[in-house]
Amino acid sequence: MAGRTVRVQGFPAELPPDRAADKLTIHFLRSRNGGGDIADVRVLPGSPPCALITFEAPEVAQRTLKVKNHVLAIGRTQYPLEVTLHAAELRPDEVLRG
Repeated sequence: MAGRTVRVQGFPAELPPDRAADKLTIHFLRSRNGGGDIADVRVLPGSPPCALITFEAPEVAQRTLKVKNHVLAIGRTQYPLEVTLHAAELRPDEVLRG
């Protein structure tokens, strides 16, 4: 999975995990968002919640990282998303947020 997974934050915490996964899947499947075929979406609990999206190909993950403004629209509300590359293993010197 190296290089194929991105970490996404910024979607509303009150959204049920299965609905969040559906909304994020739709967003990241769209080519205009740099997306493509998705292998897996996992919504992780926490405050703030985050999701790990694994694409079929690493180049798709790289494309999504190059998109400047990911905005998830739910109803009339827009949520700016923070998209970063997910490190498969954390190094001891990394600091976790949240």
